Amino acid sequence: MKRNIDINQISDGKLYTSNDMAKIDCHGCKDCSDCCHGMGNSIILDPADIYRIFLGTGKDFATLLQEEKIGLKIVDGLILPHLNLSGKEEGCSYLNDQGRCSIHAYRPGICRLFPLGRIYGESGFQYFLQIHECSMKNRSKMKIKKWLEMPHLIEYEQYILLWHKFLMACEEELSQLSEQEHQILTTYILRTFYQTPYEAKEERTFYREFDSRMKLAEQTLGVVFR
Repeated sequence: MKRNIDINQISDGKLYTSNDMAKIDCHGCKDCSDCCHGMGNSIILDPADIYRIFLGTGKDFATLLQEEKIGLKIVDGLILPHLNLSGKEEGCSYLNDQGRCSIHAYRPGICRLFPLGRIYGESGFQYFLQIHECSMKNRSKMKIKKWLEMPHLIEYEQYILLWHKFLMACEEELSQLSEQEHQILTTYILRTFYQTPYEAKEERTFYREFDSRMKLAEQTLGVVFR
């Protein structure tokens, strides 16, 4: 999801790599779950998020929709899944009775990232610290790759960049498509990358399977996204 913002107004003015230190350590959040409430439908899920939740819960995309753990929304012209909220306090549907994340070990990438964000350039992306978002005021410095807790971070970052380029290319294509072609494209993306289960038994294998699906999408759509 694109955000039209002035990064200097929301960050500390620095850009980081995963090997850098930043003030992101919330010390276990100390019973705080503010960032898990009131997000609306803004927590957009990428294919790796759905795959990771499936590994942790055994529930596929169709089941997550049926149980209303996730919903669908139009994002920059494409239909993509998002985390649902529940209850009067509009908390994430995966919060337990103690207000803690019940899927923390396989939580979505955007949850791992917070309070960081990503800014994309022609050759890749860098991280930035969102200084107004986290309620914890006395955060400590931590290396970003440790904060993300991604076991295969290099492969994950390559995947995130490829997925971003793919979505941007699709968005550009939408302006040239008829309404029917638009619907075909959005349905194809949802079916190819989300609805069709991945056979991978662990995350590193997932990235290889995703790459194969991306190559097929490039052939089918006649566009190279790398």
